[in-house]
Amino acid sequence: MMAFIIWAIVGLVFVGLGVLAFFSKKPMGFWANAEMFQVSDTRRYNRTMGIMWCIFGVVFDLLGLPLLAGENSPYIMLSVVGVMLEVIAFMVIYVLVIEKKYRK
Repeated sequence: MMAFIIWAIVGLVFVGLGVLAFFSKKPMGFWANAEMFQVSDTRRYNRTMGIMWCIFGVVFDLLGLPLLAGENSPYIMLSVVGVMLEVIAFMVIYVLVIEKKYRK
């Protein structure tokens, strides 16, 4: 139970990052320690990033549900593999859709 609570808090941090993106005046970066590109429409870009981070947080929390099955449950592998695939999917979406759409 404690593992799921920690997992859920981390998911809520991602949702909070999405809410922060909604209200940010400067373009919200995606990659850590990377130079941010010039954005054509900052308000729409930040709204898109906010939606993306909120969806990421909710899916992250849903992927943590197997942690409720108890200790030593084989279903925990679903969480691990699911988060790996989620992160890769969101990186692909960011690079192929969002960055391409909003780059000046």
